[in-house]
Amino acid sequence: MTKHVKEEQIAYAKLLDWGMKIGLLLLIVTFIIYLTGILPPQIPISELPKYWKLKAHEYLASAGISPGWAWLNMVTKGDFLNFVPVAFLGAITIICYIRILPIFLKNKDIAYFIFALVECMILLLAASGLLHVGGH
Repeated sequence: MTKHVKEEQIAYAKLLDWGMKIGLLLLIVTFIIYLTGILPPQIPISELPKYWKLKAHEYLASAGISPGWAWLNMVTKGDFLNFVPVAFLGAITIICYIRILPIFLKNKDIAYFIFALVECMILLLAASGLLHVGGH
């Protein structure tokens, strides 16, 4: 007995597989760049232990780092370059959902199209940082 796998499941899985492999490769490359010092870090490795005991907001303040997406301005630093593949891996789900939206429309699966579209919007809103509440 064979099960039918839907077109959107195959499309999502293929893109997720490629995204995971690209993300892993990027993680390895950026970590090597960090370890070798090709790009200098914002915080030297020897100073890291003094930051480990700090709360997140204390760490940010003492290291001179802005919260949220401000790290994008620091990707020329070896330790912040590592954030690029992490953000990419976090975005893969959104990219996969966007990939299957046309399939839902083609198959007239309007309910699934709406669910996937709303999911994309929620994930994008969450990633934007616009919903940041509280904190320091």
